[in-house]
Amino acid sequence: MSPTSAAPTAHSETPALLPGAPLLELERIHHRWKGPKPPVLEDVSLTLRAGEVTWVGGRNGVGKTTLLRLAAGILLPQRGSVRMGELTPESKGNRYRRQIGFLSAGDRSLQARMLVRQQLDFWARLAYVPRERRRSLVDLSLQRFGLEEFAERRVDRMSMGQRQRIRLAMAFLHEPIVLLLDEPRNSLDDDGYAVLSEQIERAGSAGATVLWCSPRGEDRVLTSDIGYTLEDGRLDRVE
Repeated sequence: MSPTSAAPTAHSETPALLPGAPLLELERIHHRWKGPKPPVLEDVSLTLRAGEVTWVGGRNGVGKTTLLRLAAGILLPQRGSVRMGELTPESKGNRYRRQIGFLSAGDRSLQARMLVRQQLDFWARLAYVPRERRRSLVDLSLQRFGLEEFAERRVDRMSMGQRQRIRLAMAFLHEPIVLLLDEPRNSLDDDGYAVLSEQIERAGSAGATVLWCSPRGEDRVLTSDIGYTLEDGRLDRVE
């Protein structure tokens, strides 16, 4: 899973990339972890639209990561539905997940002893990028995320901020139409944040949708089309 040249390529079963068209729809999602605690998500509905950036904020542990994992198809909802056009996370052949670019929080998904170029090529294979496009997409990702000079350096010899750029490059590499980003600013300096903002804008211009989750406060420094807070298992619109 996930983790680009022109516009994202959609399968015929996915929605058309028309500005404002629904791309990913979560309807009345319910999820409760084992134990006596209340549901982490209760009747949550969220529509991600083509060309838009959606921000969801909230306290640590409130359920933002769970929401992203449900949207990515990593978890299946206990009630409710997750749909991308005619596709669901249970569609055969990983057709749903091929359209998703997922950035988890932290420093996961990296192979320490791989070179940066090897890491991106490895990820391209996992993301089902056709062989004839892998080299060009890897080269483009190195360029777009400012990693060209580090292409032949081992991942474990990169700084935390540089590793975050690699992970972001992986999420964007295969031209997904849905980008799910969990605290993407972690460890990025100002230059890294500028790169991230530029790539989000580029993806949106090509018709993709972006869901960005982070603690409260980041909504004051990032640009989004619509914002929500997650509290007590429910989403509330930020006006």
